[in-house]
Amino acid sequence: MSEVEIVEAKKEELEDLSKLATSILREHYDPIIGKEQNDYMLEKFQSVKALTEQMEHGYIYYWVKYDGNNAGFMGFYPVENKLYLSKFYLAKEFRGKKVSRKMLEFLIDYSKRKGLKSIYLNVNKYNYDSIKVYEHLGFVKIRDEKNDIGKGYYMDDYVYEYNF
Repeated sequence: MSEVEIVEAKKEELEDLSKLATSILREHYDPIIGKEQNDYMLEKFQSVKALTEQMEHGYIYYWVKYDGNNAGFMGFYPVENKLYLSKFYLAKEFRGKKVSRKMLEFLIDYSKRKGLKSIYLNVNKYNYDSIKVYEHLGFVKIRDEKNDIGKGYYMDDYVYEYNF
């Protein structure tokens, strides 16, 4: 039987997190938003510099390991009485193995221990595969959101929430 382990990432592991994020997001988002915008977003949000700054401002990162392999990671931080899930990444070869369910169970347990009431996230409106996963996991769409991220690019998203 395969084992999923979730362990807190250390600052010295941010280069590995960045590489994994780049690999996952390149495969996943180049077809949705185009390589040029994805390159910009990878540098702005997933580079070692960006991850370091995020960690210094309260982001918490956890590795998701599957049979000892780095399968993905999560990045989040509390906002008022909610947990904002900024990153919920799983490499392609680990999808369909109920790993995302284990990730959500971890997030729910973490949130409850911190006294938080829900988990929310943004997802690109055209990221149909991820939307299906979030809805399957019990997230509910609560609104549309369009955010200017600079250089003429926008994140055209839905906001989803999971209440417990």
